[in-house]
Amino acid sequence: MHTDDTTSITRRHLIKTGAALSLTGLASGGAFAAGSDKPEKQEVKIGFIPLTDCASVVMASVLGFDKKYGIKIVLSKESSWASVRDKLVNGELDAAHVLYGLLYGVQMGVGGARRDMAVLMNLNHNGQAITLSKKIADKGAVDGASLAKLMQQDKRDYAFAQTFPTGTHAMWLYYWLASHGINPMREAKVITVPPPQMVANMRVGNMDGFCVGEPWNHRAIVDGIGITAATTQDIWRDHPEKTLGTTLDWARQHPNTARALIAAVLEAGKWIDASLSNKNKMAETIAAKSYVNTSVDVINQRILGRYQNGLGRTWDDPHCMKFYNDGMVNYPYLSDGMWFMTQHKRWGLLKGEPDYLATATSVNQLKLYAEAAAMAKVALPKSPLRSVKMIDGTVWDGKNPKAYADAFRIKA
Repeated sequence: MHTDDTTSITRRHLIKTGAALSLTGLASGGAFAAGSDKPEKQEVKIGFIPLTDCASVVMASVLGFDKKYGIKIVLSKESSWASVRDKLVNGELDAAHVLYGLLYGVQMGVGGARRDMAVLMNLNHNGQAITLSKKIADKGAVDGASLAKLMQQDKRDYAFAQTFPTGTHAMWLYYWLASHGINPMREAKVITVPPPQMVANMRVGNMDGFCVGEPWNHRAIVDGIGITAATTQDIWRDHPEKTLGTTLDWARQHPNTARALIAAVLEAGKWIDASLSNKNKMAETIAAKSYVNTSVDVINQRILGRYQNGLGRTWDDPHCMKFYNDGMVNYPYLSDGMWFMTQHKRWGLLKGEPDYLATATSVNQLKLYAEAAAMAKVALPKSPLRSVKMIDGTVWDGKNPKAYADAFRIKA
């Protein structure tokens, strides 16, 4: 899926920035030739939001993979993505289960103070969804096309919720609406709601739809207040979602700790994806009050790929949430980071033209990840760029991000 020319260009760039190691991988044991690999911090405080995709971070602690690498993960349940951002920036958290686009928003200074951030690894692919309220579903809005039709026929203010202005859910929501001819900046009201509060807000009529991670889409169906109009894997199959994120200063000051943390979470993701039994055990664990705080059946159906839309349709989706998938989930592709910047530019969140590749190379810690992957015996891809065909037929491959960002017909 990658041309030799793309790989060559990226290789030259990474050599200039000192990150070429990520393209070739590491011989096991070669990462720490210059000194001790003992973690600088034994206790690592990790923030998370109550979502199914916090699972690999939680299970790394519960199953003791952290101890294997000489650290202890101390989990901190957070109330909102804004809280996660603030605690990362001010040092209250060492790292966090965090939205990909949130880290890039802070990196670029969107909506607040700018800080250099670091993506240590990707935590999961897929597994988010767009929920429409049962009220508008009863009027015929059950997917993107019928929603667009209803909005044209029944003129009023339509409200849609996402979880953070620069985050993944905002970008999936905007992309999906635009792919059906709806400009989210001009034809809808967009509000920000923390993930665990989505269902309650829809119940009292605060929004017509929302985009959020599981289990809150399935919870809306179980509670009879919403229907699933689309999954995010419909928008971009095997899309990046949450990351293990921190500040660049923390990653530089604690490289051994960062490597140990990545390796532990890699092993947890590998364990989750290894069997249906493990996935069920994971669902039973994270359903507890101290983690996601919901019933096991709300989590385990979609984690096993068993979907229903709330209107009688059921299907099995092999592209459900994945935490490892032979290691291809976890690599912090430069093209993934660049994509979020193209969407921030598209929707007017970025006013200037960023240096896409240089920024992604700074944020996505390819060298640290490669070293940790060697520790956990996880393979690396051949290129830090990957190609995908989106729901609207456009192809994203990271080759020309400026042209890609400028080419959208519907934008801010």
